[in-house]
Amino acid sequence: MEMKSWRNVTETFSERERHYKNMYLETCQVFDEKLEVSLFSSEDDPYEIYFSYGRFYGIIYAEEGVAVEEYETVRKELEQEYRKRKETTAAFINEFAAKYRVCLPSDILFDFKF
Repeated sequence: MEMKSWRNVTETFSERERHYKNMYLETCQVFDEKLEVSLFSSEDDPYEIYFSYGRFYGIIYAEEGVAVEEYETVRKELEQEYRKRKETTAAFINEFAAKYRVCLPSDILFDFKF
């Protein structure tokens, strides 16, 4: 049985691309090309943990002192669920969203200039 692992793809982004508004992409990892978890830092705002898993994606806000630990916890929980089911379930989405207070800011989908 092939053991899959996380792949760090942070370096595939240019330094310019790693800057997003007032955020900076610290790390971006993918698992089996199905999961993505990224950590964005900020000098003035809470850190953002962006994740995507199939049809489920969003942002989790974390304070600077606990952001890396929460990022790792989110990554492990998503991996565990993926290894069990390979797809998200409504129950998992509801539990995970409530546990981590998942947000979906409007600018994640509509970040373009006129």
